Amino acid sequence: MKKSSKLLAATVLTSAFISACSDPVATTTQANSISLQDYPITQKTPVSDVYFDTEVIDPYRWLEDDRSEETGAWVKAQNQVTQAYLQQLPGRDRLRDRLTRLMDYERESAPFIEGDYTYFYRNDGLQNQSVVYRIKNGSTEEEIFLDPNTFSDDGTVSMSSLRFSDDGSMAAYQLSEGGSDWRTIQIIDTATREPVDEVIRNVKFSGISWRGNEGIYFSRYDQPDGSELSAKTDHHKLYYHAIGTPTSQDILVFGADADQKYRYVSGSVSEDNRYLAIYAANTTSGNELFLQDLSAETQALITILDHEGSDTSLVHTEGDTLFFQTNLDAPNTKLARATLSNPTPDAWIDVIPETANVLDLSTGGGYFFAHYMVDAISDITQYNTAGEKVRTIDLPGPGTASGLSGKVAADTLYYTFTNYKTPSTLYSLDPVSGETAVYRASKAQFASGDYESKQVFYTSKDGTRVPMIITHKKGLALNGENPAMLYGYGGFNISLTPSFSSTIAAWLEEGGIYAVANMRGGGEYGKAWHLAGTKLQKQNVFDDFIAAGHYLVEQGYTSHSKLAIRGGSNGGLLVGAVMTQQPDFAAVALPAVGVMDMLRYHTFTAGAGWAYDYGTANDSAEMFQYLLGYSPVHNVRAGVHYPATLVTTADHDDRVVPAHSFKFAAQLQDKQAGDAPVLIRIETDAGHGAGTPTSKIIDQYVDIFAFTLYHLEQK
Repeated sequence: MKKSSKLLAATVLTSAFISACSDPVATTTQANSISLQDYPITQKTPVSDVYFDTEVIDPYRWLEDDRSEETGAWVKAQNQVTQAYLQQLPGRDRLRDRLTRLMDYERESAPFIEGDYTYFYRNDGLQNQSVVYRIKNGSTEEEIFLDPNTFSDDGTVSMSSLRFSDDGSMAAYQLSEGGSDWRTIQIIDTATREPVDEVIRNVKFSGISWRGNEGIYFSRYDQPDGSELSAKTDHHKLYYHAIGTPTSQDILVFGADADQKYRYVSGSVSEDNRYLAIYAANTTSGNELFLQDLSAETQALITILDHEGSDTSLVHTEGDTLFFQTNLDAPNTKLARATLSNPTPDAWIDVIPETANVLDLSTGGGYFFAHYMVDAISDITQYNTAGEKVRTIDLPGPGTASGLSGKVAADTLYYTFTNYKTPSTLYSLDPVSGETAVYRASKAQFASGDYESKQVFYTSKDGTRVPMIITHKKGLALNGENPAMLYGYGGFNISLTPSFSSTIAAWLEEGGIYAVANMRGGGEYGKAWHLAGTKLQKQNVFDDFIAAGHYLVEQGYTSHSKLAIRGGSNGGLLVGAVMTQQPDFAAVALPAVGVMDMLRYHTFTAGAGWAYDYGTANDSAEMFQYLLGYSPVHNVRAGVHYPATLVTTADHDDRVVPAHSFKFAAQLQDKQAGDAPVLIRIETDAGHGAGTPTSKIIDQYVDIFAFTLYHLEQK
């Protein structure tokens, strides 16, 4: 395990350094005829860590201090160099026009009834945040209920988790400033839209669940010591706020002491308001499950699962009967039921048994909808609560269908259908008759018929068969000369299913190929597929991605000199690992908000919760050496020609702290031997991605696509 940490050759970062960073020197180098200013000087202040008798030097530890003037100056200087370079790239106006056109169409969510109103979200196309509208039942006149665009001048305050009390008379919602995971909760009277209670603060990784009209359950951490954006948070607590009481009197429901110390805790009230389900976990996979019978006099905590060996949730209740979605002893997931008198797994009875395909459930109209993934493609079967098949939902084609959820009494349900070339279309479904119809067709200005999207299967290094979906213009010549973007994630049991994106549509219109590999580490084939890409098997993910690129080249779609690789968060780690392992694999690397320091990721915010997938450097000598072997920050080598690289991150990312990207960019800039630029684009007043204003999204993709196309065309 880690034995010591000491500062070596301590250097005071003076105002002279800040000044130097703030004013990068004039152009001294050239990169393919676009002038590149010298990179800002990144001071090396070595810190030594010893893991299992192995010393590791970290020269850029100081960049982890997001509150220091030195880090702020470095960010400013790096952005100055990056923007000076990006602004020279050709085609920017064309790309901005294309992206603006593709994003400028009206979008609406499925409607939902709360109290006397029907609510829905709408974005007119280029609004930074979607607006909540409502129509009084029996009327046709719509009105704005909440407009998050009025919460800030630049759209950087976003709203999430809008939830209504049982009678619809009150609503609670969360606000995030600058993309931070830290939130506040505001409760309002829906008639007047005026606050009911004071603002609830220090909320993070929380839902909002109403108990009737009486109050809400929510989760938060204590105010952290040090920076809110990087300080470790590892004791989550579930609270209950009763309407009309001060927040100082909020009741701590779960997480009071060391016996209830978990990194992630949440609570959800059943639709009948009888049960509170409490989920507790220390990592991003698996959870313990507890129950409170809110109708009982004592409301004692009932333990359903006392270990984190499965992902189990309470999805429906009927009186004393409880329905659980679980992958306990069922890696592809099943639906089971039990009674309140005997609710533990040894008494569970299968309602929808496990199959060969991964199951996810939704409920609505008194039915279960089994969403299966068949090679990452949606297949939906409707069941009654006895587990009897009602029908197969006829979907428009291969793609992703989501939704079909609602209250038990709902007489109409909605689902969206999309794939990589088909903009999302909203459908309605009568759950009794099965009648379905287009409720709202997409207004996207994209000629879907001019493109094709097909699924292929390729063989990874160890012989594993891996699916990939490739999308491009029809009539593509397989001559190896096409610009291609290969995207991947490969972690945390997350499945990459086909979906339309206006930004990717712009790439396709530019003549680019877009390929998405469904690698191990994801959830496309259940728990076994996930585990095959974790801890000491993480290299499988990188090998799957590399094999995907080789397939594209071997089949004539592109060449390594025309290939760009992209991924975000865990996918940013993927790009960083692949480009350091095989620097000539791609011409352009686009790691976004990546986990780049695998020896220290668990020391920031809630990063320790990712240990289920990664392991930590403190676990064992074997785990430490394995992480050190692929950690992007630690595997940049001097004298190597790395691809043209545009690292992207944000100053308010408190999930994958930007220090990961800062340190990786500093290493690359210091050791790059080739002429290809290494730039870092640091968005201000933005976070890990959720709630990012439309204007910032357009700006970001203009930069990414201009950079990518330019460097692929130069090859």
